[in-house]
Amino acid sequence: MRQAGARPVAGPGARVRTAVCAVAAVLLAVAAAPPPNPPNPPNPAKIPTVFLGDASIGGYGIAPVDQGALLCVRAAENLPDVIEDQLADQSILLDITADVSCAGAALHHVWEEQDLGGGMTAVPQKRALKKETKLVIASLGAGTAGLGRVLKQCSARLRGTDGAHLPDAPVDADSPARGCRSYFTAGAGKAWLADRFERTEKDLDKLFSEIRSESPSADTVLVGYPRLVPKDRTRCRAALPDGGKPLGDVPEDAWPLLDEKVQAPLNALMAKVSKRHGAHFVDLYATTGGATACDGTDRTVGGLLEPSGVTLLHQRLPWYLWANETGRDGNGDAVAQSIAAMYGHGPA
Repeated sequence: MRQAGARPVAGPGARVRTAVCAVAAVLLAVAAAPPPNPPNPPNPAKIPTVFLGDASIGGYGIAPVDQGALLCVRAAENLPDVIEDQLADQSILLDITADVSCAGAALHHVWEEQDLGGGMTAVPQKRALKKETKLVIASLGAGTAGLGRVLKQCSARLRGTDGAHLPDAPVDADSPARGCRSYFTAGAGKAWLADRFERTEKDLDKLFSEIRSESPSADTVLVGYPRLVPKDRTRCRAALPDGGKPLGDVPEDAWPLLDEKVQAPLNALMAKVSKRHGAHFVDLYATTGGATACDGTDRTVGGLLEPSGVTLLHQRLPWYLWANETGRDGNGDAVAQSIAAMYGHGPA
């Protein structure tokens, strides 16, 4: 007989069922609990960055102008701004410590003062470089190779008041603009061009040496220039929306000269010297031939002597074949993509 008040002893099967129920209850409680918050990923370190350059970096002709860089005609929103924004989207953060780009700068203005007119000068651009600088982005070379002087040699209008803001002189003012093609291909201008390219190569070498001396741990990126004259040059005969011509009054037989004797060899030289110094080269020339100054409303380069968006001293500044807003954005995207690939983001 069971003693009064005694509790029945559970058998083995009951104990197993009890244990299973307990485990199930724990599992249900765990499943119902909210997942723990994942740890926040560390913020990527900002890269101390300096921009050196001419109007291609500075954004000549794009309004509004940076009030702190009026004499350099540097746009308030220029190529560095586009590059910074595009890289930030890929978690590559730039700390732009300086943008010293200035319209009219040549390679030697990296280590020498630049005359801005009226007794004003810009200090050598290399002053912006510091030991802690980790990335240097530069675009220079067209001024040293003499693009502005070639344009003035080939344009009668640029030799007058229309070219007052282009601080170059024609190579030979006594040789007429209409004869510039023969001047540069068979005349004295041929030797002049060869000398300019020899000087450009030496100065590109010095550019990289100066950067390495001032910022020894920095990666260096040299940005080439967008193409000005398309392969299909007949497009350059069409009028711009304001009625002007994309290449101004440069004779049609000189259009190939700008591309084949100046721009293409300059691009190749910049690529070669960059490789020699272990720098990264962004080849805009190779990717921009489909949208140049000769593409109407889709143009990415302001037509020669086309009114730009900038007014200084009550005068509308003309374009001198520099990238407009559309070109700035496209070029900035291309440079950002190339830099991102350099840092292991996206396709090379």
